[in-house]
Amino acid sequence: MRLTPPRSRRATRKGRDARARRRSLLVSGALSVLVLLGSGAVWALPNYAAGRVGSVDAGTVEAEPRGALNILLVGVDKRDNLSRRKQNELHLGREVGQRTDTMMLIHLSEDHEKITVVSIPRDSWVNIPGKGTHKINSAYQFGGPRLTVRTVQEATGLPINHYVEVNVLGFIEVVDAIGGISVCTPVPINDVKTKFTLPAGTHELDGVRALFYARTRATARSDLDRIDRQQQVISALLDRALSGGTLANPVRLTGLINSTLQTITVDSKLSGNLLGLAEQLRDVSTDDVAFTTVPLANVDFKTPTGESAVQWDEVAAKDLFRRIKADEPLVKPTKKATPKPGAGGSATPSPTAEPLTIPPSRIAVRVFNGTGITGRGARTREDLIKAGFMVPSPPGNTATTDYQKTVIRYAPGREDSARTVAAALPGAELRQADVEGIEVIVGRQYPGARKVTVAVPTAAATAGASPSPSARTATQNICKK
Repeated sequence: MRLTPPRSRRATRKGRDARARRRSLLVSGALSVLVLLGSGAVWALPNYAAGRVGSVDAGTVEAEPRGALNILLVGVDKRDNLSRRKQNELHLGREVGQRTDTMMLIHLSEDHEKITVVSIPRDSWVNIPGKGTHKINSAYQFGGPRLTVRTVQEATGLPINHYVEVNVLGFIEVVDAIGGISVCTPVPINDVKTKFTLPAGTHELDGVRALFYARTRATARSDLDRIDRQQQVISALLDRALSGGTLANPVRLTGLINSTLQTITVDSKLSGNLLGLAEQLRDVSTDDVAFTTVPLANVDFKTPTGESAVQWDEVAAKDLFRRIKADEPLVKPTKKATPKPGAGGSATPSPTAEPLTIPPSRIAVRVFNGTGITGRGARTREDLIKAGFMVPSPPGNTATTDYQKTVIRYAPGREDSARTVAAALPGAELRQADVEGIEVIVGRQYPGARKVTVAVPTAAATAGASPSPSARTATQNICKK
């Protein structure tokens, strides 16, 4: 399902309250992921919103008022109403019916200020009540939403309070309604089956290409890489849907609301209270949404029937769901660096003030040669690519050639990414500037680029507990140019 945050970064309480009055929910889900989109326009039309959402008896457990909530989001691949032409365009085959494409368990903390999203690999080898041991996505085929909910409850030990089913093909319209999304891939993708190709780097995708990106398994880790891409897609949707360009555009906003509401089916109780749930989420930001995946012990398990599946790490998975039940955060809150005056009066964060949070593979950089020395820009570009950064454009040249120190210029809001670049370029000077994204101006004192490691933040270890699963916030997942 989809949760609603104001913006990609925490603002002041006053600013958040102002935004909350203007826009709110985000109700829907997409594809193998969550996308509950929403806006202030829906708040004024509760009957309209309720009438557009389908409902189903999913056998969910009633939650305590204002208590923690566990929501199961299931992406369903429904092809029955597609024309032959559309099936061929999306490379879906000719079969009819519904298949679960993705599962996510969404936990809303008791104070309704934190959200944890746990991706459940669809090939997880688990017990399906009354059916024996199968891949977890078989539960839907065996018994629809009720058996799916019951299976996840038994596997995780957590009660499922609400159920959200998303037609993954409706995801196309949701993405197009917001004008596309920005994604970044550290490796090139070449899916021979669907004929979908994408070079390494940052890209703007429309609905069809975003669907291919989120569904493809044509990379080294197959379904596990796909889970990472799907989490990235959700973060991009949150970021784009809540941007001023969407909220201030009546045509785009109306299209977003309509496409979103038509995409989802929810449990009977939730269908009558979607807006109530959304109101409880309106102050949640992308900093408060954490993504993780069920810990796995065997990613190449051969089932008795000869299928390939994955097995959970029972100890680590049990500890993960214990932490979720106890409302323990999986990501430590990060402190913002204290700015100090930099060159030109701009704010320069201290590179060592806090741990790095954005990995090089999520950062696109432009390189400019500020020395006049032939080849200096090209060498720097190569060094940064080897260090894991994305440098899609050839290097350019600055108007003057008198730069001594290497300078990293970054747009407001890109401080975290700039600190990662600075860690890779020792001695470089950080400057906030009126630029798009991040630029590196190479000076005569260029020290060369080195690889940096960004530790994924996790909750503090508990005595006797197995290692925590890696987790990342939606903010950290957002790709920036």
